[in-house]
Formats: sequence, structure tokens, C-alpha cells
Amino acid sequence: MPEAPVKKISVLIVDDHAIVRQGLRTFLELQDDILVAGEAENGRAGVEMAARLRPDVVLMDLVMPEVDGI
Repeated sequence: MPEAPVKKISVLIVDDHAIVRQGLRTFLELQDDILVAGEAENGRAGVEMAARLRPDVVLMDLVMPEVDGI
């Protein structure tokens, strides 16, 4: 009996430092059960993307321009 496909965990990365976003994306893309749904460079864009993409997890920096992570 074939196994049912496993739903990947969708992740949104929000950080004002491009190198951090790139590092997180590179690491997460190595995981078979994780899908990077998107990236945002500030909290405001992150909130908008989260509302549109509805990711399972948001990895968000705490201190950013415009809107902080909490």
C-alpha cells in the first residue's frame, strides 16, 4: 500500500537582514518536509505576506524597521 504524501510545513521568513534570510532559506530548503513559502524584509511586509500566504510557521526577527516582530 503506497504511503500518503506528507504535507510540507510552509514557512515564512521575515528579517531585515538579507544574509539572515538567505541563510535560513538555504538551511530550510535542505529539509524534505519544509517549504519556504516566502520572505519579507520588514514586519509590515511580513504581516501582509502572512495574511496572504497563510504559512504554518513564521520565523520573524524581533527588531526590524516599520513593525517589530512581536
